[in-house]
Amino acid sequence: MMQRVLAVISAVLLVAAVAIATFGQQSVTLGEALYLLDHDLVDRLLTVSHRLWGGWARDALVQPLLFRPAWLIPASAGIICAGLAMSVPGRKSTRRSHRRS
Repeated sequence: MMQRVLAVISAVLLVAAVAIATFGQQSVTLGEALYLLDHDLVDRLLTVSHRLWGGWARDALVQPLLFRPAWLIPASAGIICAGLAMSVPGRKSTRRSHRRS
């Protein structure tokens, strides 16, 4: 069951990444895309990351992600979910022994 859920999530994320890359602006960054969704979201994200982990996290993790292409985050998450879907064990098969007498 979990394998199918991860596969569906992976497919949705990869389709979203292709849609963003195809139909979005040519070089829209994640920061610009988040700004279009909510004008204060980027500032809140930077503030929360600074409060939780300090200035190093904001400078080393959050800000570099905001300058990456917007399609990169859903594509990366989709690839991770696809890998997890392939590594999660599937349903155990119930094999029955059929003996002829």
